Amino acid sequence: MIKDVRSQLNVLISKDKIQNRINQLALNISNDYNGKPLTLVSILRGSIFFTVDLARKLDLIFDMEFVELSSYGNDFESSGNIKINKDLTNPVENRHLLIIEDIIDTGHSLKFITEHLKKYNPLSIATCVLLDKASKRVADITPNYVGFVIPDKFIIGYGLDYYGHFRNVDYIGYLGE
Repeated sequence: MIKDVRSQLNVLISKDKIQNRINQLALNISNDYNGKPLTLVSILRGSIFFTVDLARKLDLIFDMEFVELSSYGNDFESSGNIKINKDLTNPVENRHLLIIEDIIDTGHSLKFITEHLKKYNPLSIATCVLLDKASKRVADITPNYVGFVIPDKFIIGYGLDYYGHFRNVDYIGYLGE
């Protein structure tokens, strides 16, 4: 049985701050990709809330694809062994790809999927992350669009889970001090 940790969460980023930042990101992305063939590639499962909110704010015509990676298992830190559970279902050749991810820490997963998607011959690949735990970066990758740079804390909410639960918390919180 999973313990309900919602009452123990400290707010790191409020719902309003998240939405305001998504509006800014959407404006930047809309300007950068105006008139270009764009496909959003959402990394399941954590980024789904971010992807949906961002997509609603984009003033663009775009396609959406979803990929699912696994590297965490039931741990709080990535195992480093990344595998693709679900790959693209439609062709993306001659399209610009924007990978949407909830969080980047070591960077291994984002680097892995970026390299993997190159084999589909897109026009370009860029990355958009809601949260950047830059202090944990190991892989040589820098996101193109970043919502917030955050400290090294285990965070929950707005798509990020605790043993598969509490993704629906509408803010980003952390346990502990």
